[in-house]
Amino acid sequence: MYVIDIYNSKKRHITIGTNKEKKLSLDIYQISAQGPLEELLNECIEGQFSTTLTSKQKLSLLKMLRKRRPAFAIGEEPLGRIRGNDIELYLDVESPYPTMFRRPPYPASLETRKEIEEHINELLGMDVITKIGHNEIVEITTPVLITWNYGNSRLCGDFRALHSYTKADRYPIPRIPHALDKLAKAKNITKMDCMKVSARI
Repeated sequence: MYVIDIYNSKKRHITIGTNKEKKLSLDIYQISAQGPLEELLNECIEGQFSTTLTSKQKLSLLKMLRKRRPAFAIGEEPLGRIRGNDIELYLDVESPYPTMFRRPPYPASLETRKEIEEHINELLGMDVITKIGHNEIVEITTPVLITWNYGNSRLCGDFRALHSYTKADRYPIPRIPHALDKLAKAKNITKMDCMKVSARI
């Protein structure tokens, strides 16, 4: 025997068996079905979308972002990478390379050295760089810390010595007027901020 209490109570009750005085309470949950647009928006919660976009345009954009999901990094995930388009540099010299490639680190204060170590540990954690042993012979660059006025910093490499021995790439750089001509009929412009963009190359 089943008796369900549907009177104006905050909870619903159900009785099993012949004992009507013993009631089992049931909590009430409201299930809201999310559409495809809401689900995709939850994935891109940090993104800012123009208020002029229609729902159809926003859904199309979000679907494209989901399709290209491996190109982006979120939280502790590895950096997104462009695969299949490796860049090769050709040098005018062969190994053993000139000693100027292996310059000692530049003098740095304790605070600067601490920041450099933090950047190196961060890049190691992102699998951007690989730690080597003391006995390995490699050609490395000298790390340089670039600091901006608002306190943030970026770890760069001093490749000036390498540039003097690198064969020039004759591929023409796209001209800005040509790029603007292609954008003349664009309806929407998208800007994306990439984390550690120089480390993705």
